[in-house]
Amino acid sequence: MWGGGSSDAWVRSVSVGSVGELGRLGRSPVAGPAMETLIPVINKLQEIFNTVGAEVIQLPQIVVIGAQVRLQFLPSWEDPAAPLGSSGKSSVLESIVGRDFLPRCSGIVTRRPLVLQLVNVPLLEELQHAASGETSTQAEEWATFLHCKHKTFTDFDEIRQEIETETERTTGTNKGISLEPLYLKIYSPHVLNLTLVDLPGITKVPVGDQPPDIEGLVREMILSYVSNPNCLILAVTAANTDMATSEALKLARDVDPDGRRTLAVVTKLDLMDAGTDAMDVLMGRVIPVKLGIIGVVNRSQHDINTQKSITESLQDEQGFLQKRYPSLANRNGTRHLAKTLSRLLMHHIRDCLPELKTRVNVLTAQYQSVLQSYGQPIEDKNATLLQIITKFATEYCHTIEGTARNIETSELCGGARMCYIFHETFGRTLESIDPLAGLTMLDILTAIRNATGPRPALFVPEVSFELLVKRQIKRLEDPSLRCVELVHEELQRIIQHCSTYNTQELLRFPKLHEAIVEVVTGVLRQRLPITNEMVHNLVAIELAYINTKHPDFIDTALVSASVSSSSSSKNDPPAEGIRRWKSDKVENAGMDEKPKGNTQPPMYSSPSRSHAVNLLDTPMPATRKLSQREQQDCEVIRRLIKSYFLIVRKSIQDSVPKTVMHFLVNYVKDHLQSQLVGQLYKQQLLDMLLTESEDMAQQRKEAAGLLQALQRASQTISEIRETQLW
Repeated sequence: MWGGGSSDAWVRSVSVGSVGELGRLGRSPVAGPAMETLIPVINKLQEIFNTVGAEVIQLPQIVVIGAQVRLQFLPSWEDPAAPLGSSGKSSVLESIVGRDFLPRCSGIVTRRPLVLQLVNVPLLEELQHAASGETSTQAEEWATFLHCKHKTFTDFDEIRQEIETETERTTGTNKGISLEPLYLKIYSPHVLNLTLVDLPGITKVPVGDQPPDIEGLVREMILSYVSNPNCLILAVTAANTDMATSEALKLARDVDPDGRRTLAVVTKLDLMDAGTDAMDVLMGRVIPVKLGIIGVVNRSQHDINTQKSITESLQDEQGFLQKRYPSLANRNGTRHLAKTLSRLLMHHIRDCLPELKTRVNVLTAQYQSVLQSYGQPIEDKNATLLQIITKFATEYCHTIEGTARNIETSELCGGARMCYIFHETFGRTLESIDPLAGLTMLDILTAIRNATGPRPALFVPEVSFELLVKRQIKRLEDPSLRCVELVHEELQRIIQHCSTYNTQELLRFPKLHEAIVEVVTGVLRQRLPITNEMVHNLVAIELAYINTKHPDFIDTALVSASVSSSSSSKNDPPAEGIRRWKSDKVENAGMDEKPKGNTQPPMYSSPSRSHAVNLLDTPMPATRKLSQREQQDCEVIRRLIKSYFLIVRKSIQDSVPKTVMHFLVNYVKDHLQSQLVGQLYKQQLLDMLLTESEDMAQQRKEAAGLLQALQRASQTISEIRETQLW
């Protein structure tokens, strides 16, 4: 925790070497050769991932945060304790590097994240590096920027100018800020291997082109870096401010409550009021920090204006510490800070390395799968087109047969839905049709009388039976055609189903997808009228010949005998309310009772009338009692119609699904691939059909770049021998 332990115990665990030796060699005296290689490895990984512009891996680094004080307009004599300027982050960085290279001005200076990579290059290695031709510089120190990595900077004034130019390019010239980081790499024999991120200071009052919510934007930017569990936090606070109100320490405590990755730096020790010192702060008695608190002395503005060198400033800093804090002199100062940062970063990298390896391996496998799903670049267009067509046609047929790899579990699909249509939807619809629906006793009597003509019939006429049964059979045609329509719709849905499970390939070639859908839809559209015609013919065949000799048809004589015996056994008169045959109104007008209230003209008008009389518009005749003979004839016809209708319905229920399967489903299955190949596999269409969508091409390019970066990162990490790290 933050309050756990005193910084004295932490300091005693550090082996302190000669400051002069450290400055000469630029190496940590507590780190072995293997540990020395860790920071360059992380720098190399950072370059790898920066090249592809991805942040898929959170690499260990040191993030420098501090407050930007806005009380510069207060004169020091009015409030001697009033803090002036920033917390001194930039001065700390320049002291660590040992060169002036950061922009200087009043107010906020750092207006975009600066990722600073320090690479220790001993003189011998530097000469070998220059001789190898990898760089044209012969200078002792040089720097490169990621945005112009082929250009080498040896003049640190040019580095400052490049930082200002690149910052103004993205933020403008009036104090604006940007989230886009700037990458700078400095090679020097006088630095330790370090990776630091300098962030804009925490400010509260917007100036210039800064937005009104500048405080929230800067805070979010800082949190996006310090929330990374693999980063170390360097919280910079000025000594002439109250540590308890330090914004940097507050932010660090929010994201690192245990204090395991926070190091505090107290700047401007020489600017404290007379009679006060920072002993309690540096000893951790005010706010304990687990990794320690290090005090430094920055160059004043007068020193900067007089171009006082960093070397002289470091000497003056050491003299100040020996004079004011003799017991803590070897635990504070810029050189000790650089050494401590290097040691902490190396140990932090060592602790993060196993998880980093695992993360890289997992991401490599993921992006290999993603890249494979996007498909490889086309080498043989003919083979690619045939492969996609064959795959789609095979998946379509397998969906119909129920052997597809991707089987729906939420709803019926393909052949299963067709089976449901045939035996549930269509079958139940036919079974729900009443054989005698729509046939009244009046209809049957009318048909019998019309079939006999002017002669009274001795027997039930056969023509009346055929007339009525055909009328009932005709009702089977509409459900049959609806069955064809439902199967056609399901075949259309299978196209979408197959497209769903071939998404990557068809999304990759949208024009090919459209062409495949158009061809399959055309085949279905072509077969639909043919199938409908055949189903129509099935019903027409049944209507063409009424086979009264069908083995399942009931015998007419048996029906007549059964009806006669049933009628003779009943002595009760026929039920009242049976409507008479329409013509009885005229034929029996003198024998039956007269209709009451009938004001209509007679049924048969004289031909000499000026207009014809529509017999269908005449009012319904009055009811009368049917004779026993009429009842028997109607009952015979009813039973015969029902018997024959059930025979035809059974035949239609069996033959329509077979017709649909033969003329529509099986035809599509057998000819789909040949139709696709015949219409799409043409040399003049190859380039057009295999044109990739821009989104898919961009996604494959990004995935390939990330995969290549991950593979390089994995190779870089694998070069580290774990046995040398512990």
